[in-house]
Amino acid sequence: MAKHATPLLDQLESGPWPSFVSDLKQEAASRAKNEKNVEFQVPQDCVEDLLGVLELSYKHGVTHWKHGGIVGVFGYGGGVIGRYCDQPETFPGVAHFHTMRINQPGAKYYTTEFLKKLCDLWEFRGSGVTNMHGSTGDIIFIGTSTPQLEEIFYELTHNFNQDLGGSGSNLRTPSDCIGSSRCEYSCYDTQAICYALTQEYQDELHRPAFPYKFKFKFDGCPNCCVASIARADISFVGTWKDDIKIDQEAVAGYVGGEFAPNGGAHSGRDWGKFDIDKEVCDLCPTKCMKYEGGKLLINNKECTRCMHCINVMPRALHIGDDRGCSMLVGAKAPILDGAQMGSLLVPFIKVEEPYDEIKEVIEAIWDWWMEEGKNRERLGELIKRQGFQKLLEMTNIKPVPQHVQEPRHNPYIFWKEDEVGGWDRDINEFREKHQR
Repeated sequence: MAKHATPLLDQLESGPWPSFVSDLKQEAASRAKNEKNVEFQVPQDCVEDLLGVLELSYKHGVTHWKHGGIVGVFGYGGGVIGRYCDQPETFPGVAHFHTMRINQPGAKYYTTEFLKKLCDLWEFRGSGVTNMHGSTGDIIFIGTSTPQLEEIFYELTHNFNQDLGGSGSNLRTPSDCIGSSRCEYSCYDTQAICYALTQEYQDELHRPAFPYKFKFKFDGCPNCCVASIARADISFVGTWKDDIKIDQEAVAGYVGGEFAPNGGAHSGRDWGKFDIDKEVCDLCPTKCMKYEGGKLLINNKECTRCMHCINVMPRALHIGDDRGCSMLVGAKAPILDGAQMGSLLVPFIKVEEPYDEIKEVIEAIWDWWMEEGKNRERLGELIKRQGFQKLLEMTNIKPVPQHVQEPRHNPYIFWKEDEVGGWDRDINEFREKHQR
């Protein structure tokens, strides 16, 4: 029999979709039976109390978790999120119930043996409740007591070769897609650079010194499988500089119905007879494609690498050979200001070890943001406050047309003093020349 009545939570199990409430109840029942005879290091009924405090929060319409101060492991300022219940007498199992972020393996590749050992560790020293994965990519261990933090950290670093992830005002755990390991569209090795920058910026990852959080995300191509363009302060989106490769025979195969569009992944949609104009050319955002005379023609100078045509006809079209990435900056969810997508900063850069050019851009951005950023102000909000031109100046990146989002509305031109001085000098030289 359940320890706490949960009529409000029970409603969440009544819909057509899987419910986290059912998962928590299953874990609570498993811990109560303890058929494996585990010597739990946190209260055996902690998950039951978790359900109870959540029910109370729904009933009262307010959270019953309080901010009880900073908690962590020795030498680290991030990686552990302190959680304390404000009803410890009623729910002693979750009086303190801290969350740990664990740095996920590259591209989230696991072996079943590794996952089993992780779960066994968390069953023993925590609640057994996990989240695979947090929005930054981390393995999330939900719920343990303060004395267990150092024990878990020791186990992770010594026996699992794993580290804690980022939390607080620091570099969050870098995250990447599967990249070249399994994806034919990948324009660079996402796992290699994700690992390299994770190692390079350990201090920024574990010892919070930033105005607020900062995220790297690595997408191997513009399909953006880790959604970097919507979530990362710096997103690395794979791209190419040369032409899209075209197999005209395969194009004819799609037009003639020999090949199924979209890689055969219909997703419940009936494509009907394939219409290349309707499904490809007319949907090109820059109208750089046309189909005539039985051939697909692409004006590659106008192509924005959106990937739509390649996704629809993967046998016929493929990414180019001169590959690298674009760096976009300033994406975030609503915090001080509304949600923002990333803005293009570096149109194209080669992604090659030791990544020195990329590191120069990163560190110039950090220098500016740490000097000018307000408390809890993300990079995107600083760019919005001081202007994209200021970012270009601080990173020594020359403006290009791709940096212009729209024509300006203000007709006035404001010159800097050194620029005005240059014009004055040129004018005076011109006058002197003609007076002579």
